[in-house]
Amino acid sequence: MRLVFAGTPEFAALALKAILDAGHQVASVLTQPDRPAGRGMILRPSPVKEAAAAIGIDLFQPPTLKDPAAWERIRAQRPEAMVVAAYGLILPPAVLELPRFGCLNIHASLLPRWRGAAPIQRAILAGDAESGVCVMQMDAGLDTGPVLRREHLPIAADETAGSLHDKLAGLGARLIVETLADLPGAPVAQPDVGVTYAAKIGKAETPLDWRSSAERLERKVRAFNPFPGAVAILDGVPIKVWRAVCRADEPSGAPGDVVSAGPDGIVVACGEGVLLLTELQKAGGRRLPAARFLSGHPVRPGATFSLPA
Repeated sequence: MRLVFAGTPEFAALALKAILDAGHQVASVLTQPDRPAGRGMILRPSPVKEAAAAIGIDLFQPPTLKDPAAWERIRAQRPEAMVVAAYGLILPPAVLELPRFGCLNIHASLLPRWRGAAPIQRAILAGDAESGVCVMQMDAGLDTGPVLRREHLPIAADETAGSLHDKLAGLGARLIVETLADLPGAPVAQPDVGVTYAAKIGKAETPLDWRSSAERLERKVRAFNPFPGAVAILDGVPIKVWRAVCRADEPSGAPGDVVSAGPDGIVVACGEGVLLLTELQKAGGRRLPAARFLSGHPVRPGATFSLPA
């Protein structure tokens, strides 16, 4: 099948590779413009751009798809379908109507739950028992189109956003190949009940609020690993918490108080239960297990992590 592909991160790059391996012809790849990254803020290509450039596929990086000139460039490729995966730009109706089989979106949730930008993190934050992938026929709404294929995936008790991302990326790559082989398929409309929205993760969400339960805070640590990282503040210094364990112990102290600190980790009182911090990182430093972190940055019982304003 002759396709146009639109995507940006690694999640999308895996799908692109699977489509090519299945023998489809990808006439053009759309991806976000290069963005500054790293300490030097050097322009970096997206994983999708790197994958496409490695095999010489036509690349198109428009800053927006509102320009009719962009529509014409896509039309000129004569795609039978357009595959979209974590692209990051809204497709206007003029683009949605271009391919014969329309535009197919690979979405990392069990729609209609977690429509929107951050379904993986939101599922972990909410304590969902399962996630999955839907391949959806796109319409003008936000992830509202009928579903062509779906598959469920359990969320492990120690699942991070990074580990769940990798599982769902592999699942999405397989499902899009199956969907393309079965077009036009039999799309099923999403139900009107059970709709939730996965808003983009903002920096304001990263601080750990010790007044919450240890269970909720442990989910936040996992949901924000590897990005953007959950943050604890001690003596005005931000510390990223990468791994933590929830304990049901009765907290001996106010929320944020350090109950104990040793080789196993730093035990912090919460609104309910206590949280054992087992992997931490100071700004400019490396991620370290608690024992190594404490050897360079002692934390004493009785110290208190700040509460968010």
